[in-house]
Amino acid sequence: MSVTRLDRWERQLQRYVSLVPYLLLVVATVLYLLTEQRDTWAERLVTLGLAALAAAWMGLMSRGPMKALYVTGLIVVIAVLSLRGVWFASFFGFVGYLHSWQYLRGGWRFAGVSATAAATVAAYRGGLPEPTPASILTYLFFTAAIVALVGLFSFVGEITAERSAERKRMVTRLEEAMRENAGLHAQLLVQAREAGVMDERQRMAGEIHDTLAQGLTGIITQLQAATQVRDDSAARERHIGNAMRLAKEGLSEARRSIHAVGPGPLESAPLPDALAEVAAEWSALNAVPAEVHTTGTVRPMHPEVEETLLRTAQEALANVAKHAGAGRVGLTLSYMEDVVALDVRDDGAGFDLERVREGGGYGLTSMRRRVTRLAGELEIESEPGAGTAISASVPAVPREAPRD
Repeated sequence: MSVTRLDRWERQLQRYVSLVPYLLLVVATVLYLLTEQRDTWAERLVTLGLAALAAAWMGLMSRGPMKALYVTGLIVVIAVLSLRGVWFASFFGFVGYLHSWQYLRGGWRFAGVSATAAATVAAYRGGLPEPTPASILTYLFFTAAIVALVGLFSFVGEITAERSAERKRMVTRLEEAMRENAGLHAQLLVQAREAGVMDERQRMAGEIHDTLAQGLTGIITQLQAATQVRDDSAARERHIGNAMRLAKEGLSEARRSIHAVGPGPLESAPLPDALAEVAAEWSALNAVPAEVHTTGTVRPMHPEVEETLLRTAQEALANVAKHAGAGRVGLTLSYMEDVVALDVRDDGAGFDLERVREGGGYGLTSMRRRVTRLAGELEIESEPGAGTAISASVPAVPREAPRD
Protein backbone atom coordinates (compact mmCIF):
# COMPACT_ATOMS: atom_id res chain seq x y z
CA MET A 1 0.00 0.00 0.00
CA SER A 2 1.49 3.33 -1.04
CA VAL A 3 2.13 6.20 1.32
CA THR A 4 -0.11 8.46 -0.78
CA ARG A 5 -3.05 6.14 -0.23
CA LEU A 6 -2.45 6.04 3.53
CA ASP A 7 -2.25 9.83 3.64
CA ARG A 8 -5.56 10.07 1.79
CA TRP A 9 -7.18 7.70 4.28
CA GLU A 10 -5.83 9.69 7.21
CA ARG A 11 -7.21 12.94 5.80
CA GLN A 12 -10.61 11.31 5.33
CA LEU A 13 -10.48 9.98 8.90
CA GLN A 14 -9.68 13.46 10.22
CA ARG A 15 -12.70 14.88 8.41
CA TYR A 16 -14.94 12.17 9.85
CA VAL A 17 -13.57 12.77 13.37
CA SER A 18 -14.26 16.50 13.03
CA LEU A 19 -17.95 15.63 12.38
CA VAL A 20 -18.26 13.35 15.45
CA PRO A 21 -19.10 16.18 17.96
CA TYR A 22 -21.99 17.37 15.79
CA LEU A 23 -23.20 13.81 15.28
CA LEU A 24 -23.17 13.18 19.04
CA LEU A 25 -25.08 16.43 19.59
CA VAL A 26 -27.71 15.43 17.02
CA VAL A 27 -28.08 11.94 18.51
CA ALA A 28 -28.48 13.34 22.03
CA THR A 29 -31.03 15.92 20.81
CA VAL A 30 -33.12 13.35 18.93
CA LEU A 31 -33.15 10.96 21.90
CA TYR A 32 -34.12 13.86 24.18
CA LEU A 33 -37.06 14.78 21.95
CA LEU A 34 -38.21 11.14 21.75
CA THR A 35 -37.98 10.32 25.45
CA GLU A 36 -38.54 13.50 27.44
CA GLN A 37 -42.31 13.67 27.05
CA ARG A 38 -42.80 15.51 30.34
CA ASP A 39 -41.17 18.72 29.08
CA THR A 40 -43.45 21.35 27.58
CA TRP A 41 -42.98 22.64 24.07
CA ALA A 42 -41.43 25.79 25.45
CA GLU A 43 -38.85 23.77 27.40
CA ARG A 44 -38.10 21.71 24.33
CA LEU A 45 -37.62 24.85 22.26
CA VAL A 46 -35.18 26.15 24.89
CA THR A 47 -33.28 22.85 24.74
CA LEU A 48 -33.19 22.97 20.94
CA GLY A 49 -31.90 26.55 21.16
CA LEU A 50 -29.16 25.48 23.55
CA ALA A 51 -28.24 22.63 21.20
CA ALA A 52 -28.09 25.05 18.29
CA LEU A 53 -25.93 27.38 20.42
CA ALA A 54 -23.59 24.47 21.21
CA ALA A 55 -23.25 23.64 17.50
CA ALA A 56 -22.56 27.28 16.62
CA TRP A 57 -20.07 27.60 19.49
CA MET A 58 -18.13 24.54 18.26
CA GLY A 59 -18.22 25.69 14.65
CA LEU A 60 -17.01 29.22 15.32
CA MET A 61 -14.80 29.11 18.41
CA SER A 62 -12.98 25.80 17.93
CA ARG A 63 -11.06 27.28 14.98
CA GLY A 64 -10.12 30.50 16.81
CA PRO A 65 -7.00 31.22 18.82
CA MET A 66 -8.70 31.39 22.27
CA LYS A 67 -8.83 27.68 22.98
CA ALA A 68 -9.24 28.02 26.75
CA LEU A 69 -12.30 30.27 26.27
CA TYR A 70 -13.74 27.82 23.77
CA VAL A 71 -13.37 24.82 26.11
CA THR A 72 -14.81 26.78 29.05
CA GLY A 73 -17.89 27.79 27.07
CA LEU A 74 -18.26 24.23 25.74
CA ILE A 75 -18.22 22.74 29.23
CA VAL A 76 -20.81 25.27 30.39
CA VAL A 77 -23.12 24.36 27.49
CA ILE A 78 -22.59 20.63 28.17
CA ALA A 79 -23.44 21.14 31.86
CA VAL A 80 -26.63 23.06 31.05
CA LEU A 81 -27.77 20.57 28.42
CA SER A 82 -26.91 17.59 30.69
CA LEU A 83 -29.15 19.01 33.41
CA ARG A 84 -32.00 19.31 30.87
CA GLY A 85 -31.57 15.74 29.58
CA VAL A 86 -29.39 12.78 30.57
CA TRP A 87 -28.87 11.93 26.89
CA PHE A 88 -26.69 15.01 26.51
CA ALA A 89 -24.51 13.77 29.39
CA SER A 90 -24.32 10.31 27.81
CA PHE A 91 -23.42 11.42 24.26
CA PHE A 92 -22.57 15.09 23.98
CA GLY A 93 -20.55 15.01 27.21
CA PHE A 94 -17.92 12.94 25.38
CA VAL A 95 -17.09 16.05 23.33
CA GLY A 96 -16.04 17.85 26.51
CA TYR A 97 -13.50 15.13 27.32
CA LEU A 98 -12.21 15.04 23.74
CA HIS A 99 -11.80 18.79 23.26
CA SER A 100 -10.45 19.43 26.77
CA TRP A 101 -7.58 17.04 26.02
CA GLN A 102 -7.17 18.27 22.45
CA TYR A 103 -7.14 22.04 22.94
CA LEU A 104 -5.74 22.48 26.46
CA ARG A 105 -2.21 21.83 27.71
CA GLY A 106 -0.65 20.51 30.91
CA GLY A 107 -2.77 20.45 34.06
CA TRP A 108 -5.53 22.43 32.37
CA ARG A 109 -6.41 19.28 30.48
CA PHE A 110 -7.34 17.49 33.68
CA ALA A 111 -9.20 20.60 34.85
CA GLY A 112 -11.37 20.54 31.72
CA VAL A 113 -11.93 16.76 31.93
CA SER A 114 -12.79 17.02 35.64
CA ALA A 115 -15.31 19.81 35.03
CA THR A 116 -16.97 17.81 32.24
CA ALA A 117 -17.06 14.67 34.40
CA ALA A 118 -18.55 16.60 37.34
CA ALA A 119 -21.35 17.94 35.12
CA THR A 120 -22.18 14.58 33.50
CA VAL A 121 -22.08 12.62 36.79
CA ALA A 122 -24.40 15.19 38.32
CA ALA A 123 -26.79 14.70 35.38
CA TYR A 124 -26.71 10.91 35.85
CA ARG A 125 -27.52 11.31 39.54
CA GLY A 126 -30.30 13.80 38.90
CA GLY A 127 -28.44 16.77 40.37
CA LEU A 128 -25.65 17.64 42.76
CA PRO A 129 -24.95 15.16 45.60
CA GLU A 130 -26.75 15.46 48.90
CA PRO A 131 -24.70 16.93 51.76
CA THR A 132 -23.88 13.49 53.20
CA PRO A 133 -20.47 11.78 53.27
CA ALA A 134 -21.70 8.74 51.32
CA SER A 135 -23.31 10.79 48.58
CA ILE A 136 -20.33 13.12 48.26
CA LEU A 137 -17.83 10.25 48.22
CA THR A 138 -19.84 8.38 45.58
CA TYR A 139 -20.02 11.49 43.47
CA LEU A 140 -16.28 12.11 43.79
CA PHE A 141 -15.46 8.44 43.11
CA PHE A 142 -17.32 8.33 39.80
CA THR A 143 -15.91 11.70 38.78
CA ALA A 144 -12.36 10.61 39.58
CA ALA A 145 -12.86 7.27 37.81
CA ILE A 146 -14.04 9.03 34.65
CA VAL A 147 -11.11 11.48 34.80
CA ALA A 148 -8.64 8.59 35.24
CA LEU A 149 -10.07 6.58 32.36
CA VAL A 150 -10.22 9.59 30.04
CA GLY A 151 -6.64 10.53 30.95
CA LEU A 152 -5.41 6.97 30.40
CA PHE A 153 -7.03 6.51 27.01
CA SER A 154 -6.07 10.01 25.90
CA PHE A 155 -2.46 9.36 26.88
CA VAL A 156 -2.47 6.10 24.91
CA GLY A 157 -3.95 7.98 21.97
CA GLU A 158 -1.21 10.58 22.18
CA ILE A 159 1.45 7.87 22.13
CA THR A 160 -0.17 6.31 19.07
CA ALA A 161 -0.40 9.69 17.34
CA GLU A 162 3.22 10.46 18.18
CA ARG A 163 4.34 7.11 16.81
CA SER A 164 2.34 7.75 13.65
CA ALA A 165 3.92 11.18 13.30
CA GLU A 166 7.37 9.67 13.86
CA ARG A 167 6.68 7.10 11.15
CA LYS A 168 5.65 9.91 8.81
CA ARG A 169 8.88 11.76 9.58
CA MET A 170 10.86 8.57 8.99
CA VAL A 171 9.09 7.99 5.69
CA THR A 172 9.82 11.59 4.69
CA ARG A 173 13.50 11.21 5.60
CA LEU A 174 13.60 7.89 3.77
CA GLU A 175 12.09 9.45 0.65
CA GLU A 176 14.61 12.30 0.84
CA ALA A 177 17.43 9.77 1.30
CA MET A 178 16.15 7.77 -1.67
CA ARG A 179 16.03 10.91 -3.81
CA GLU A 180 19.53 11.82 -2.66
CA ASN A 181 20.74 8.27 -3.32
CA ALA A 182 19.18 8.39 -6.77
CA GLY A 183 21.10 11.59 -7.45
CA LEU A 184 24.31 10.11 -6.07
CA HIS A 185 23.73 6.96 -8.11
CA ALA A 186 23.36 9.01 -11.28
CA GLN A 187 26.46 11.00 -10.36
CA LEU A 188 28.42 7.81 -9.69
CA LEU A 189 27.29 6.38 -13.02
CA VAL A 190 28.56 9.51 -14.78
CA GLN A 191 31.84 9.38 -12.87
CA ALA A 192 32.21 5.65 -13.52
CA ARG A 193 31.55 6.23 -17.22
CA GLU A 194 34.09 9.06 -17.29
CA ALA A 195 36.59 6.93 -15.36
CA GLY A 196 36.00 4.06 -17.78
CA VAL A 197 36.57 6.36 -20.75
CA MET A 198 39.74 7.75 -19.16
CA ASP A 199 41.00 4.28 -18.29
CA GLU A 200 40.35 3.08 -21.84
CA ARG A 201 42.13 6.14 -23.22
CA GLN A 202 45.13 5.44 -21.01
CA ARG A 203 45.07 1.78 -22.01
CA MET A 204 44.96 2.64 -25.68
CA ALA A 205 47.69 5.26 -25.25
CA GLY A 206 49.89 2.68 -23.53
CA GLU A 207 49.14 0.05 -26.16
CA ILE A 208 49.84 2.48 -29.01
CA HIS A 209 53.12 3.46 -27.37
CA ASP A 210 54.09 -0.17 -26.73
CA THR A 211 53.13 -1.39 -30.19
CA LEU A 212 52.81 1.24 -32.91
CA ALA A 213 55.27 3.78 -31.54
CA GLN A 214 57.97 1.22 -30.77
CA GLY A 215 57.34 -0.56 -34.08
CA LEU A 216 57.55 2.67 -36.06
CA THR A 217 60.74 3.60 -34.22
CA GLY A 218 62.23 0.23 -35.12
CA ILE A 219 61.13 0.60 -38.76
CA ILE A 220 62.71 4.05 -38.98
CA THR A 221 65.91 2.72 -37.41
CA GLN A 222 66.11 -0.17 -39.89
CA LEU A 223 65.37 2.06 -42.88
CA GLN A 224 68.01 4.57 -41.76
CA ALA A 225 70.47 1.72 -41.42
CA ALA A 226 69.54 0.53 -44.93
CA THR A 227 70.29 3.95 -46.41
CA GLN A 228 73.69 3.98 -44.71
CA VAL A 229 74.82 0.70 -46.31
CA ARG A 230 74.04 1.42 -49.95
CA ASP A 231 77.18 -0.39 -51.09
CA ASP A 232 76.29 -3.59 -49.19
CA SER A 233 73.18 -4.98 -50.86
CA ALA A 234 72.92 -7.93 -48.48
CA ALA A 235 72.96 -5.70 -45.40
CA ARG A 236 70.49 -3.31 -47.06
CA GLU A 237 68.12 -6.16 -47.87
CA ARG A 238 68.41 -7.42 -44.30
CA HIS A 239 67.49 -4.03 -42.83
CA ILE A 240 64.59 -3.63 -45.26
CA GLY A 241 63.37 -7.12 -44.39
CA ASN A 242 63.57 -6.28 -40.70
CA ALA A 243 61.56 -3.14 -41.33
CA MET A 244 58.86 -5.08 -43.18
CA ARG A 245 58.70 -7.68 -40.40
CA LEU A 246 58.40 -4.94 -37.78
CA ALA A 247 55.59 -3.34 -39.78
CA LYS A 248 53.67 -6.61 -39.96
CA GLU A 249 54.22 -7.30 -36.26
CA GLY A 250 53.17 -3.75 -35.39
CA LEU A 251 50.00 -4.07 -37.43
CA SER A 252 49.18 -7.39 -35.75
CA GLU A 253 49.83 -5.97 -32.28
CA ALA A 254 47.71 -2.90 -33.07
CA ARG A 255 44.78 -5.11 -33.98
CA ARG A 256 45.24 -7.11 -30.80
CA SER A 257 45.34 -3.89 -28.76
CA ILE A 258 42.09 -2.64 -30.28
CA HIS A 259 40.37 -5.87 -29.26
CA ALA A 260 42.07 -5.81 -25.81
CA VAL A 261 43.88 -9.08 -26.52
CA GLY A 262 47.17 -9.84 -24.81
CA PRO A 263 50.55 -9.63 -26.58
CA GLY A 264 51.19 -12.18 -29.33
CA PRO A 265 54.26 -13.84 -27.71
CA LEU A 266 52.16 -14.77 -24.65
CA GLU A 267 49.44 -16.39 -26.71
CA SER A 268 51.39 -19.57 -27.44
CA ALA A 269 54.21 -19.57 -24.89
CA PRO A 270 54.69 -19.11 -21.12
CA LEU A 271 56.13 -15.87 -19.85
CA PRO A 272 59.81 -16.97 -19.66
CA ASP A 273 59.73 -18.25 -23.25
CA ALA A 274 57.86 -15.16 -24.49
CA LEU A 275 60.41 -12.97 -22.74
CA ALA A 276 63.26 -14.91 -24.35
CA GLU A 277 61.59 -14.55 -27.77
CA VAL A 278 61.22 -10.78 -27.34
CA ALA A 279 64.83 -10.46 -26.20
CA ALA A 280 66.11 -12.55 -29.10
CA GLU A 281 64.24 -10.47 -31.69
CA TRP A 282 65.43 -7.25 -30.08
CA SER A 283 69.01 -8.53 -30.01
CA ALA A 284 68.85 -9.49 -33.69
CA LEU A 285 67.49 -6.05 -34.66
CA ASN A 286 69.90 -4.00 -32.58
CA ALA A 287 73.00 -6.22 -32.68
CA VAL A 288 73.28 -6.07 -28.90
CA PRO A 289 73.46 -9.32 -26.86
CA ALA A 290 70.44 -9.74 -24.52
CA GLU A 291 70.47 -12.61 -22.06
CA VAL A 292 67.40 -13.85 -20.19
CA HIS A 293 67.59 -15.72 -16.89
CA THR A 294 64.71 -17.20 -14.87
CA THR A 295 64.86 -18.00 -11.14
CA GLY A 296 62.34 -19.69 -8.86
CA THR A 297 59.55 -22.07 -9.73
CA VAL A 298 57.89 -21.07 -12.98
CA ARG A 299 54.10 -21.14 -12.72
CA PRO A 300 51.26 -19.61 -14.75
CA MET A 301 50.32 -16.13 -13.60
CA HIS A 302 47.21 -14.06 -14.25
CA PRO A 303 47.22 -12.74 -17.85
CA GLU A 304 47.46 -9.11 -16.69
CA VAL A 305 50.49 -9.94 -14.53
CA GLU A 306 52.31 -11.60 -17.43
CA GLU A 307 51.30 -8.88 -19.90
CA THR A 308 52.51 -6.14 -17.55
CA LEU A 309 55.93 -7.75 -17.12
CA LEU A 310 56.32 -8.45 -20.84
CA ARG A 311 55.32 -4.89 -21.81
CA THR A 312 57.74 -3.55 -19.19
CA ALA A 313 60.55 -5.62 -20.73
CA GLN A 314 59.66 -4.39 -24.23
CA GLU A 315 59.65 -0.75 -23.10
CA ALA A 316 62.93 -1.14 -21.22
CA LEU A 317 64.59 -2.74 -24.26
CA ALA A 318 63.20 -0.01 -26.52
CA ASN A 319 64.72 2.64 -24.25
CA VAL A 320 68.05 0.83 -24.31
CA ALA A 321 68.00 0.81 -28.10
CA LYS A 322 67.08 4.51 -28.36
CA HIS A 323 69.15 6.07 -25.61
CA ALA A 324 71.63 3.77 -23.86
CA GLY A 325 74.16 2.77 -26.53
CA ALA A 326 74.71 -0.36 -24.45
CA GLY A 327 76.97 -3.25 -25.36
CA ARG A 328 75.13 -5.82 -23.26
CA VAL A 329 71.67 -6.26 -21.67
CA GLY A 330 70.54 -8.75 -19.05
CA LEU A 331 66.95 -9.66 -18.12
CA THR A 332 66.12 -11.64 -14.98
CA LEU A 333 62.65 -13.00 -14.27
CA SER A 334 62.23 -14.08 -10.62
CA TYR A 335 59.32 -16.15 -9.34
CA MET A 336 58.99 -15.68 -5.59
CA GLU A 337 56.30 -16.71 -3.11
CA ASP A 338 54.29 -13.48 -3.14
CA VAL A 339 55.65 -11.50 -6.08
CA VAL A 340 57.05 -11.91 -9.57
CA ALA A 341 59.92 -9.55 -10.39
CA LEU A 342 61.59 -8.50 -13.63
CA ASP A 343 65.02 -6.87 -13.65
CA VAL A 344 66.47 -5.28 -16.80
CA ARG A 345 70.09 -4.10 -16.62
CA ASP A 346 72.31 -2.57 -19.29
CA ASP A 347 75.87 -1.22 -19.37
CA GLY A 348 74.98 1.82 -21.44
CA ALA A 349 75.31 5.55 -20.98
CA GLY A 350 72.76 5.87 -18.16
CA PHE A 351 70.94 9.12 -17.43
CA ASP A 352 70.12 11.66 -14.74
CA LEU A 353 67.03 10.43 -12.90
CA GLU A 354 66.01 13.88 -11.66
CA ARG A 355 66.11 15.37 -15.13
CA VAL A 356 64.06 12.50 -16.53
CA ARG A 357 61.46 12.85 -13.73
CA GLU A 358 61.12 16.54 -14.51
CA GLY A 359 60.82 15.82 -18.22
CA GLY A 360 58.18 13.16 -17.62
CA GLY A 361 59.10 10.75 -20.42
CA TYR A 362 56.06 8.79 -21.51
CA GLY A 363 57.90 5.45 -21.69
CA LEU A 364 58.84 5.41 -18.01
CA THR A 365 55.44 6.88 -17.07
CA SER A 366 53.66 4.11 -19.01
CA MET A 367 55.76 1.44 -17.31
CA ARG A 368 55.07 2.86 -13.87
CA ARG A 369 51.33 3.20 -14.59
CA ARG A 370 51.10 -0.42 -15.72
CA VAL A 371 52.93 -1.73 -12.67
CA THR A 372 51.16 0.41 -10.07
CA ARG A 373 47.75 -0.49 -11.53
CA LEU A 374 48.44 -4.04 -10.31
CA ALA A 375 49.57 -2.75 -6.88
CA GLY A 376 53.17 -3.37 -7.89
CA GLU A 377 56.37 -1.33 -7.59
CA LEU A 378 58.76 0.04 -10.22
CA GLU A 379 62.29 1.07 -9.25
CA ILE A 380 64.82 2.72 -11.53
CA GLU A 381 68.54 3.08 -10.80
CA SER A 382 70.77 4.97 -13.21
CA GLU A 383 73.72 7.33 -13.32
CA PRO A 384 75.39 8.96 -16.30
CA GLY A 385 78.05 6.56 -17.59
CA ALA A 386 77.08 3.74 -15.18
CA GLY A 387 74.23 2.03 -17.03
CA THR A 388 70.62 1.57 -15.97
CA ALA A 389 68.72 -0.97 -13.87
CA ILE A 390 64.93 -1.23 -13.96
CA SER A 391 63.12 -3.49 -11.49
CA ALA A 392 59.40 -4.20 -11.68
CA SER A 393 57.64 -6.37 -9.09
CA VAL A 394 53.96 -7.27 -9.09
CA PRO A 395 51.84 -9.55 -6.88
CA ALA A 396 52.06 -13.21 -7.84
CA VAL A 397 48.41 -13.69 -8.75
CA PRO A 398 48.02 -17.22 -10.15
CA ARG A 399 46.10 -17.95 -13.32
CA GLU A 400 42.62 -19.33 -12.69
CA ALA A 401 42.21 -22.97 -13.56
CA PRO A 402 39.77 -23.53 -16.47
CA ARG A 403 36.32 -24.66 -15.43
CA ASP A 404 34.85 -27.89 -16.70
